[in-house]
Amino acid sequence: MCSDVVISAKGLGKNYQIYDSPRDRLMQMLMRGRKQYFREFSALNDVSLEVRKGETVGIIGRNGSGKSTLLQIICGTLNPSNGVLQTSGRIAALLELGSGFNPDFTGRENVYMNAAILGLTKSEIDARYEEIEAFADIGDFIDQPTKTYSSGMGIRLAFSVAINVDPQILVVDEVLAVGDAEFQKKCLGKMQDVSTSEGRTVLFVSHNLMALSSLCNTGIYLKKGQVQMQGQI
Repeated sequence: MCSDVVISAKGLGKNYQIYDSPRDRLMQMLMRGRKQYFREFSALNDVSLEVRKGETVGIIGRNGSGKSTLLQIICGTLNPSNGVLQTSGRIAALLELGSGFNPDFTGRENVYMNAAILGLTKSEIDARYEEIEAFADIGDFIDQPTKTYSSGMGIRLAFSVAINVDPQILVVDEVLAVGDAEFQKKCLGKMQDVSTSEGRTVLFVSHNLMALSSLCNTGIYLKKGQVQMQGQI
């Protein structure tokens, strides 16, 4: 990859085997490929793209168009069926509500656990903790188990961790929609700050076209698992 390219995807594809019944799945195992009992579904098909340092990329498309699948492959939580992906730098992602949090741990404990998973040392987390807590702004709930949180509180804390661990690439998949309008505005402002002033890359999936157009400088339109359009917004 070029030095300023942080995500490079070439010919990415992701296929799933769809079975009509548990019996068909069992028969496929027993036949060991001699007969096919499934239908193949292509969630992504021949997706190629390059994202550069400091870009803020909006990804749009209908439900089922492959947006979340693409982000999961970029984040490493899914392996592609074919194609090549290269990324550079720490990736912090908000892909779904509650992801990465242990519901029995307190918010404080989950902050330390998540930040450690992303590669920060305890001293580095200690140095950032007050900022994380202040941005989340959930008060005394920080010391309560996250299973007691509302969906909005959970995403406040998750976003605050992700944005404050100095990721080279921040990935946000629609989850901000569960937050209140004031917090959404706060998050969009923060994402813009880290992109423009700190040169970090943001991938943002949303159905809010106004938010996408105000935040993003590049767009990708997916339809039925394929890139239909991409370019500057």
